[in-house]
Amino acid sequence: MTIRLILLGLACAAMAATAQAGNDWRAQVDQLIDQGEFARAERVMKQLPGKVRKQQAVTIDSLNQIMERIGKDFNMTPEQGMKAIHDKYPQVTPEQIQHWKQSRALEVMRIDGQERWFRKSVRNLWLLGDEFKQENRRNSDAEAGSYLNIFRQAMAKQPDAHGVRDWRHVNITFTLDVDADAVPAGETLRVWMPFPYENLRQRNIKLESSNRPVTYSQGSKHHTVYMEAQAEKGKPTHFEYTFGYDVGERHLCQQDLVALVQPYRHDAQYARYTSSEGPHIVVTDSMRELAEDIVGDLDENPVIAASRIYHWIAQRFPWAGAREYSTLRNIPEYVLLNKHGDCGQVTLLYITLCRAIGIPARWESGYMLHPGEENFHDWGETYFEGVGWVPTDESFGRSVEGTVLNDYYATGIDLYRLATNEGIGDKLSPAKKYIRSETVDFQAGEVEWRKGNLYNDMWHSHLKVNSIVPVEE
Repeated sequence: MTIRLILLGLACAAMAATAQAGNDWRAQVDQLIDQGEFARAERVMKQLPGKVRKQQAVTIDSLNQIMERIGKDFNMTPEQGMKAIHDKYPQVTPEQIQHWKQSRALEVMRIDGQERWFRKSVRNLWLLGDEFKQENRRNSDAEAGSYLNIFRQAMAKQPDAHGVRDWRHVNITFTLDVDADAVPAGETLRVWMPFPYENLRQRNIKLESSNRPVTYSQGSKHHTVYMEAQAEKGKPTHFEYTFGYDVGERHLCQQDLVALVQPYRHDAQYARYTSSEGPHIVVTDSMRELAEDIVGDLDENPVIAASRIYHWIAQRFPWAGAREYSTLRNIPEYVLLNKHGDCGQVTLLYITLCRAIGIPARWESGYMLHPGEENFHDWGETYFEGVGWVPTDESFGRSVEGTVLNDYYATGIDLYRLATNEGIGDKLSPAKKYIRSETVDFQAGEVEWRKGNLYNDMWHSHLKVNSIVPVEE
């Protein structure tokens, strides 16, 4: 009896230890990753009980991938970084280097005791350092001039009932190529790629051709086409499709909006888009206090209140090349700490601050299609009762701040867009098992096989605009 009780006690203790390990290890690993203690984080995961490791295999794989991604982002030694700066700016002093680090114009991290520089930190320095502001202002003025031409062209057209004008038909080919021998021959590659969706500014969407059978996403905020193919030895695997859609410019004058806006109805939609949506849209007390400081009078017309947030961000947070989103704990907090951000990062800050004072805001993203500048791009939408959802491009606002287009992108957007996402961090359809290469947004595509995710250094995708032509009304 005594032996049986001892064995039972040991079994209970083992079960308790397993449960404790299952509950505590993740927070410990997260903290170690934040501190750059990657070797210790790996040891913690390797020392987990076998049952926990089996149950948490996908999570453990994801955490290992995040550490690997941070390592790839911070892959420059201080010696390499300082040489790159000196080659372009020979008069640099050690004091300037230290100042740039303290101001976060140079982004550095200690990983397992070694200082490492962010791979884009030197390029970002020319955008963020006080010494280079005059040259950056000239570049911004040139950008604003090109957007003014687009605006004038649109304003020459009559808007429809929703304020959309200057409709164009766009034809696009998207390709994705997985490297040869990225997976063993005969294994199935699963691939998700971006596709437009219907909204006020996009219509008449049609898949025109594809080199493999296509499955369309269902119920995801990320609109995709999905394909599969078996890998062949020594050969890259090619995926390709062509689609067309109509897209238009939409802008609502701020004065008109102020007159049209009505008090918010506190319905389900209002609750949804003024709430937290973790991990990157989190309405904390500090975010609420900041938003209230920016806006001032909380009884202010919501159009004016949102505009104050928009301009506060546009004036303070210059564009810079971004770290991998999947490696950041909370993107708006990262922007506030580092005092810069790319298009998606400042958009998430805008959305969070708007929600913090009860103004509904949400995400939209895909591509910018301006001729010669086709690239990933993220923006948002702001909801005003009595009007509906209005586009807001926080990042483009930085380029036109202080010009005749000062308020244009606060309540408008030009036609050179491909919208494929109406939210962030959603599950893909069909479901993806392993961590995505991009866990927040979706633009380049995603690839996996039965043993894991294929990170985006094992494949490459490309969007080609075949034509953009006026739509005959």
